[in-house]
Amino acid sequence: MSQQEKHQAIALSAVFQAADLVSQLAKSGGAPREETLPLIKSILTVNANSAEDIYGGQWDYKQNLSLGRRIARQTFGKDRAEVNPETLRYALSLVHLENKLRKYPDMLSAIGNRIQQIERQSEHYEDAMHENVIAGIAGMYQDTLSTLPFRVQVQGDSRFLQQPHVANQVRAILMAGIRASMLWRQLGGKRWHLVFKRKALLKALDA
Repeated sequence: MSQQEKHQAIALSAVFQAADLVSQLAKSGGAPREETLPLIKSILTVNANSAEDIYGGQWDYKQNLSLGRRIARQTFGKDRAEVNPETLRYALSLVHLENKLRKYPDMLSAIGNRIQQIERQSEHYEDAMHENVIAGIAGMYQDTLSTLPFRVQVQGDSRFLQQPHVANQVRAILMAGIRASMLWRQLGGKRWHLVFKRKALLKALDA
């Protein structure tokens, strides 16, 4: 397994983790902090040396992305039937949406500028998951990606999705999923790999 394949597996794990957390939020109104925090931090980690560093560093990224790695292994292995269909749909939608985003350089530039603003704002709070930080990321998603013709259609319990703090978390995690999808593509990932390189992806995830 090459370093590129290893880092692709890390990015894909983050995509699937974001997808599953969105599903959890939409259905129950909540998601585990320990699985959400690394994704939120990844959005604010702009200048990293490796995929490992984006998700907590050499010693922590495996634990931080354990949920996404498990779901990705199920998806590309023999246990695909065990994967929540909504999680799989969100993951594929995130990859598709990121592919669409590439055609809008002005929007990409706007997102980059907003991330820098939110990064500076986050320095005033001890917690990257402070409601103001989450709201800032959610607002960025709503002002940019939500305006594209293709959108990630989130389905769940309206009692939760209509609550502003839940809606903000959903949008923030979707942005984290886009960040992971972009990283995967920058590392050489292609959408056709998800079908025709399943064995190689599974090997990298197992490693």
